[in-house]
Amino acid sequence: MISYRPLVADELHRIHEIDRTETVRVGYRVEDGELVRETVHWDVPNWSDETPEHNHERIIVGVGATLAAGGTAFGAFDGDRLVGLAAYRPRLTEIMAQLAQLHVSHSYRRCGIASCLLDAVIDLAVRDGARALYVSATPSGSAVGFYLAHGFALAERPHPELYALEPEDIHLIRALP
Repeated sequence: MISYRPLVADELHRIHEIDRTETVRVGYRVEDGELVRETVHWDVPNWSDETPEHNHERIIVGVGATLAAGGTAFGAFDGDRLVGLAAYRPRLTEIMAQLAQLHVSHSYRRCGIASCLLDAVIDLAVRDGARALYVSATPSGSAVGFYLAHGFALAERPHPELYALEPEDIHLIRALP
């Protein structure tokens, strides 16, 4: 049975418990304002201290900064093991919140964990008065497909700061009630 609860800063070191490995054969890019699906051959490694973009320490610092700025992190647990994480930033803009991180361990994917974590973030965003939720998604078929299936659409104008940080990501927005 998976349980969900907020994480505190002292628990963020546990992010390394999440197995982020993935074999990606479908990817996306944006061309002329449209999503373009393409065949790719990416093998996403687990957290690595040698590659900055895959370093769990970088994620810990980022989620810690989100918490320090008034955000929230949610963990999904199988017993005592952290198997999923979502980080929420309440004010990306005056009217838009951000799903800053979403990770689920490889063997726990397609079990509804990401959907439950996303629902928790959406509930907070709505409660905080956000009119939209922004995500900068890994351009994999699984990530983009997940967000599209959950009501996100390609951002007409990506957030300039986030786009500068991750120009290859797929920048998506979901309107909130």
